[in-house]
Amino acid sequence: MDDGKPTGPQAKWWSRPTARRAAHPEPASGPAPAGPAPAPAAPDQAPPPPDSAAASAVQDQAPAPADEPGGQEIPRPRPSGQPLHEPDEYSTPPYGGPGPWAPAPPVQRPTPAHGTVVPPGAGGPSPQYPATNGAGIPAPPSAPAPADGHTPPHAQPAGGFAAPQPAPGVQHQQTQWLQYDPWGAPGQPFTRPGPPEGAEPGRKKKRRGGAFVGVLLLALVASGIGGGVGAYIERNGGLTTVELPQAGRDNGDRAPDSVAGIAASALPSVVTLHVSGTAESGTGTGFVLDGQGHILTNNHVVAPAGSSGDITVTFSTGETASAELVGKDSGYDLAVVRVRGVSGLKPLPLGNSDNVRVGDPVVAIGAPFDLSNTVTSGIISAKQRPITAGGEKGDGSDISYVDALQTDAPINPGNSGGPLVDSRAHVIGINSAIRAADSGGGPESGGQSGSIGLGFAIPINQGKRVAEELISTGKATHPVIGVTLDMKYTGDGAKVGTKGADGGPAVAKDGPADKAGIKSGDVITQVEGQRVHSGEELIVKIRAHRPGDDLDLKLTRGGEERTVTLKLGSASGT
Repeated sequence: MDDGKPTGPQAKWWSRPTARRAAHPEPASGPAPAGPAPAPAAPDQAPPPPDSAAASAVQDQAPAPADEPGGQEIPRPRPSGQPLHEPDEYSTPPYGGPGPWAPAPPVQRPTPAHGTVVPPGAGGPSPQYPATNGAGIPAPPSAPAPADGHTPPHAQPAGGFAAPQPAPGVQHQQTQWLQYDPWGAPGQPFTRPGPPEGAEPGRKKKRRGGAFVGVLLLALVASGIGGGVGAYIERNGGLTTVELPQAGRDNGDRAPDSVAGIAASALPSVVTLHVSGTAESGTGTGFVLDGQGHILTNNHVVAPAGSSGDITVTFSTGETASAELVGKDSGYDLAVVRVRGVSGLKPLPLGNSDNVRVGDPVVAIGAPFDLSNTVTSGIISAKQRPITAGGEKGDGSDISYVDALQTDAPINPGNSGGPLVDSRAHVIGINSAIRAADSGGGPESGGQSGSIGLGFAIPINQGKRVAEELISTGKATHPVIGVTLDMKYTGDGAKVGTKGADGGPAVAKDGPADKAGIKSGDVITQVEGQRVHSGEELIVKIRAHRPGDDLDLKLTRGGEERTVTLKLGSASGT
């Protein structure tokens, strides 16, 4: 039955609104459609594509393109058959021609398939205006879906004409549609929406604050590393390994008369003594006299051992040996010990103390404060310096009288008994005593117990004679003149006393002084031309000679000066 509607599948045109009304509308050339106009599609429903027949009809009824720029109207094909709607009084294609000023209709893009999410502003239907897209342009109506449930392909312009170019006002919408892919992943917008207001700025500030802290820490670490590298470069002169110029090794030889040469020659003959007794102990120094193991040292060094103590000798090589006492003399402050069973001993050559002159260089070797093999150097600062040492017993039996060599070579406790050698490494003295800044005060009262540059050594000429006697007989002899001196006399010189120590006469009968004519009360002022100022000095000068030597003495008696000559006697020492 024919009710005015074409049979078979029907094709419907999308309504294409113009940008403006045509100034001169043209009446439609076809009759009005018999049925009502199709209802517009829902905003989120895409128009179903026509089947093949409908597509063919659409192609036959495609609108003609706009007028050419030349002003000539291009003939547009008219649709065959009865039109499906009333004529358009505004001459909207395909049933009316656009006015001369009407722009070409915009190209309509297909509406996305059902279920595809279109982001805002992407040209899809607007919720406010369901029949238009997001830009306010009316959206094309949706055709009813076919019975088979398949979506037909979109209709294309017919007649072989190129698609009309969009007007300038719709360029933005076309650009959005060109960016949209309806077959892409659903829910993907053209551009990512911005963050909620007030959310992202805070995050940016937080990230910006973290980045600032990181940069600050990096700057601090870099500055610390840079400072360390700079300091290293400044100290070492660069980043490379520093090698400073240095002289090569030599053979160790030194001039024999240099301090190093003297020390190298003398050290093998110097020993350190450790003495221990029942009540006390001590440390001192000695030197080898001969190949039989005799060693010369001070009496006060071995005194703590007594008659049954131990004496240990340590050589410069570190080898140790026990020693025995051979002999000692407190008046000269000398002693000799002997070691046995030690081979390779090197005696230290003896010099002549009479040849020494003030200013001669000397080297002192010893063990100050038990620091063995210590070498110090200096000069002879004075000769024939009368000194007395000892006297701890109180009876005068331990007092030593020395006509000493004075030196500024540092000598300290422990140097006692060590050699004082000249530039040829020959012994010229035995280090025995020092002068402290405060002899009786001690450290508590500000005294100085170490060296202050005033050291005293027994001349080797005296030491040699005493050592020979001690080795030979175990005792030493003292030269005497046979008088008793008044040690309380405060005048200048040594005064002969009125009584002897045993209550007898002060001048021993038939002694050297009695034979020379010396009387009680005489004051001796010179010995061998050297001035004497006290009784101690007289003893020192006499003991500087050997028994049997002839001495010239000058004395004063009753205000008159006299000169006498006598031969020194001998007395056994203790």
